[in-house]
Amino acid sequence: MSLGDDLDTLEKARQDWLDWLSLEKRFAANTTLAYCRDVDAFLAFLASHIGGTVRLNDLAAIKASDIRAYLARRRASDRALCDRSVARALASIRSFYRFLDRRHGLSNSEVKFVRGPRLKPPAPRPVSETSAFALIDMAGDTAIAWIAARDRAILTLLYGCGLRISEALGLNGTHGSLPNSLIITGKGGKTRIVPTLPAARDAIADYVQQCPFYMDQDTPLFFGIRGGPLCARVVQSVMARMRGALGLPSSATPHALRHAFATHLLQAGGDLRLIQELLGHASLSTTQRYTEVDPRFMMAAFMAAHPRA
Repeated sequence: MSLGDDLDTLEKARQDWLDWLSLEKRFAANTTLAYCRDVDAFLAFLASHIGGTVRLNDLAAIKASDIRAYLARRRASDRALCDRSVARALASIRSFYRFLDRRHGLSNSEVKFVRGPRLKPPAPRPVSETSAFALIDMAGDTAIAWIAARDRAILTLLYGCGLRISEALGLNGTHGSLPNSLIITGKGGKTRIVPTLPAARDAIADYVQQCPFYMDQDTPLFFGIRGGPLCARVVQSVMARMRGALGLPSSATPHALRHAFATHLLQAGGDLRLIQELLGHASLSTTQRYTEVDPRFMMAAFMAAHPRA
């Protein structure tokens, strides 16, 4: 749908909503972009569905059946959405309508009557302890010595500290001398303290010694081959190459090392609340997914807690 000059109010409301998502709700850039695409697709659908230009006030008259028709169209398109994407598309529309209600006084109760698909969070798919060590070792086999040290250091951080790839790549040059603990700001601006293992400190020190680029607080800790900030895609490619060589499944991604960090702590008797803090999860239910990976944890907790066990 093309927004012309006569649709400035709708366009401004849309832009205000996107600013609210990124600045006030502090959504990640990719999440904000996904919400934007979903709502733009909804507005484009409405233009053809109701047969005319869509203005801001028209959104108050949209029926639940119109929203269901939009979701059905997305499912039936050439690029059909899975249940999780349909749920996100509905969440995007609801978010937009809530914003319109609060900031523009435009309410529509019909949105509440649309139910999305019921989703079951997938269980994490960590790599085994043996595979984690094999991946870290293989990362050091690259021909360029400082690149090998860099890749080994990154994978050691992911597995040894449970960092997300974005958190590891967000470290700056002052972390070249890795302290005993890191202050990490993760999703939603949530800050946590993560202890660092001697293996991680040694791997970072080895990389810093070999890295040909100058580091300070204004430079990244991890550089690409031409001296710019290292991007996540490079690390993902490194993992893809190594998992092929090791015969690991496609689920062996950089994030699988974070899953392995949590799962292996649980297997060793780590406290679930502590692991929640180390991972930076806002909800304990998110961390509890790791108990599904290793049912022995649930059995051990039962045997330790039940009075008749």
